[in-house]
Amino acid sequence: MKRLSLVLLIVVFVFLTACSKQNSNNQMEHGSNGMDHGSHAEKGSTSAAQSTSAVWTLSTENPKPNTDTAITIQIQDNEGKPIDKFDINHEKKMHLIVVSKDLSFFDHIHPEYTGDGKFVVTTQFPDSGDYKLFADYVPTGSSATSQSEWVSVNGTASELTEIIPETNFVKTINDINITLSFDHLMAEKDLNLTFNMVDAKTKKPITDLQPYLGAVGHVVIISADAEQYLHVHPTDEKAKGPDAQFMTKFPKSGLYKIWGQFQRNGKTFIVPFVVNVP
Repeated sequence: MKRLSLVLLIVVFVFLTACSKQNSNNQMEHGSNGMDHGSHAEKGSTSAAQSTSAVWTLSTENPKPNTDTAITIQIQDNEGKPIDKFDINHEKKMHLIVVSKDLSFFDHIHPEYTGDGKFVVTTQFPDSGDYKLFADYVPTGSSATSQSEWVSVNGTASELTEIIPETNFVKTINDINITLSFDHLMAEKDLNLTFNMVDAKTKKPITDLQPYLGAVGHVVIISADAEQYLHVHPTDEKAKGPDAQFMTKFPKSGLYKIWGQFQRNGKTFIVPFVVNVP
């Protein structure tokens, strides 16, 4: 009888221990899921690209060169619901960058926000062929993100211009000598881009740059295959020259085209460079 009671006690103890261990595992698993959910929410708040998307609509299925084409960009969440609140980023709620496939054409325009996550702009494409559009925006409460779309313009496209890296980073535009320099040039590493400007005739430093969209200038960088896109703002927005400095990071090695946008005497000018990033 005593032996039977002892066996029963052992069975009950083992059963209770197993139940306790199972409950403990369930609680840990639930806690792990809770941590994963919290981590996912944190990622969503720091990268709007993970929680929003863009639906692109053109006024015609076959846009023609040098003809007005209306572009509608609908920003929505993962459930397809419109994102209706956006922060103003450098004086605009959206910046739209348009480049040709060979990066020979560049345009920076600003769609009008009409509400319910919808932005509209009318523009023209200068030639037949493929263009890539990049939309920059900041949903309220989240961070800056971009969405892109390829557009084909009807007609026989001109021969693509080869993208060739430059070795001399000096350009003269609007009687200004502009020199681009880097503290180092390497992929996956923070670096400074410095645009130095002097008067082409007097050789005196330019110190009267005017704000362009609320800053001394803006820089857009796109890889040769148009897959990597960077929209860079200055480290000192109130600078007036002769230096305009920007910090960025090239995501990988390869060819990139850089467009610097500045304003002086009420006129905006663009200076392009092509670099080969090791």
